Amino acid sequence: MASMMDETQTDVRPRTRRKTRRNVLFVFLGIFLVAAIVSGAYVINLANSFNGQTQKIANAFPEESTRPTKEGAASKAQNILVLGSDSRGDSVDMANEGAASDQRSDTMMWVHIPGDRKNIVMMSIMRDTWVDIPGHGQAKINAAMAFGGVPLVVQTLEGMFKARLDHVAIVDFEGFKAITDALGGVDVNVPIAFTSSGSEGFTFAAGSQRMNGDQALAFVRERYAFSDGDYQRVRNQQLFLKSVMNTALTPATLTNPAKISDLVSQVSPYVSVDEGLDAAAMASLGVSLRDVRGSNVLSFTLPNLGTGTSADGQSIVIKDDAAISGVADALGSDSLALYMEKNGLG
Repeated sequence: MASMMDETQTDVRPRTRRKTRRNVLFVFLGIFLVAAIVSGAYVINLANSFNGQTQKIANAFPEESTRPTKEGAASKAQNILVLGSDSRGDSVDMANEGAASDQRSDTMMWVHIPGDRKNIVMMSIMRDTWVDIPGHGQAKINAAMAFGGVPLVVQTLEGMFKARLDHVAIVDFEGFKAITDALGGVDVNVPIAFTSSGSEGFTFAAGSQRMNGDQALAFVRERYAFSDGDYQRVRNQQLFLKSVMNTALTPATLTNPAKISDLVSQVSPYVSVDEGLDAAAMASLGVSLRDVRGSNVLSFTLPNLGTGTSADGQSIVIKDDAAISGVADALGSDSLALYMEKNGLG
């Protein structure tokens, strides 16, 4: 398949840290889950750090009348939207307040935590997927942020999958580096050897490598080195997140209060969350996920029909309506992991 359209360097930083704002929000999954679990263990010491340093996304959700309800098997599950956007300057403030802006979502992940809390499933959605955006007709899904901010992104995805999102999260570029370095590096089993196309030109041999923050950042951002471009980039992102989980969710980390405190304090300033995702909510979720380890974190990319061209000449990813319907059914029955298994995904 052809590679996706060129992505724009992205920027979202807390108001107090606006210099060189850059966002790659796919790493928030790792940061969020690690913070959730460690906050569950050390909430008294960490609550002030988390609540005081994270930025809140005001008005993250659309009007209640437009939203699906949680019923039956899905009522105890949690769904979290992880977003990346190409903010510029003060437009980050507009996006965080739910207004339309000049942003576009760089990366999207729907994170599903089932009611039994036995695993975590993260579903990547290709940013150029051509979909119906409420009130705006058909467009790339990453344009929803520009059209109507975070609430429209939520409304678009909830409409696609007929499932309710409980939380929304954003993480800054520097937060990705921070969590990697705070962990003392992350071991990644590199599937394909390549040299990154950035100015640093990191070389990655196939096989296990220990990466620092700068190296890991290059690893998960690279797409030009691969014949299928964005597709391999997404696979690398998923692989790296699993590696973060494997590193963070070990006794060496979880039984070390000083390391946990440093991890949360280093990462929190680069994280934005909806107003309901405070330290208490993180602690509650963390306790419920106490038995989850890296091997229980599953990932796949929403199936699509490949690349194509829209009527107005844009390079797009063609959505697979059957796959979207299958995911919707799986979310409704709280069986997304089973859907993955039955369809050979991941």
